[in-house]
Amino acid sequence: MQFGGGMPNNGHDWDAIIAALRGDERLRVWSVIITVFGDAIVPRGGRISLQALQEILGRLGIEPGAVRTALSRLASEGWVIREREGRRSFYSLDRSGRHAFDVATQRIYAPGPPQWDGRWTVVVPILGDDVAGPELEASGFASRNGTWIRPETSSAPGLPTGLENYLVIAGQPGVSPSDAYRFWDLDSIGEAVAVFVTALQPLISALDSGARPDPLDAIALRTLLIHGWRRIILKAYPLPVALLPPNWPGLEGRGRVKAVYEELIDPSEAWLTGAGLPPLSNPEKFSARFGGTNAKA
Repeated sequence: MQFGGGMPNNGHDWDAIIAALRGDERLRVWSVIITVFGDAIVPRGGRISLQALQEILGRLGIEPGAVRTALSRLASEGWVIREREGRRSFYSLDRSGRHAFDVATQRIYAPGPPQWDGRWTVVVPILGDDVAGPELEASGFASRNGTWIRPETSSAPGLPTGLENYLVIAGQPGVSPSDAYRFWDLDSIGEAVAVFVTALQPLISALDSGARPDPLDAIALRTLLIHGWRRIILKAYPLPVALLPPNWPGLEGRGRVKAVYEELIDPSEAWLTGAGLPPLSNPEKFSARFGGTNAKA
């Protein structure tokens, strides 16, 4: 990836590039909407008009009726709030929806694997009833033969509740085998990253050639970029470098996502400004995504 400067080049086949990044799988409209909110709308105050949201998703081939149906579902489930001003409708994330994406954001835009000093937490059910298994798994623990383990990294969440019938050895140093990563199901994650990087290649090639998307294409591409990355990375507990498999593709994948994101920020933010959204509420926090971007936004 070189990504020199360049003016918008609408002679490029952005339709084909968007299609390549979309892939063959049908987009879940409600999930794409959550991506748009978390990535682009929350940093600008958290509210967007229905018209602007439909324009973004319309560039992805999603019909206005499908957007309205998805928003109705999200509203009924407590994810978004609808407000009317005259004939216009505006939507914002509800408190629960914003909290869910705030937690996810730390993993989506992390600069890389978390820091680790070799400490582990081990959790063993002492009565043979592993009732907290789902909560432990959601907190990053992996299990073999009833014993749950997790490296205590800089990004590890707190222990789940309901561990009264478990033996918990928390935050203790330990010696791990070179293939400790096999406790976690990383093969499918690695394959998904490889497929995603391949789908990114037409966009990377276009940017390398000096082509730049116009603002609407940029916000659409940025949405697909983060949506695809989000769906992969949130399925993988963030392990430290010392515990990753050899040649782990997630490291290269994150680097490519960051580089492409940097190229899309300025034109996509220009589109959001033109759509009437307020300025970034915290430019420093926004610019710190992926460990710090080089874009002006």
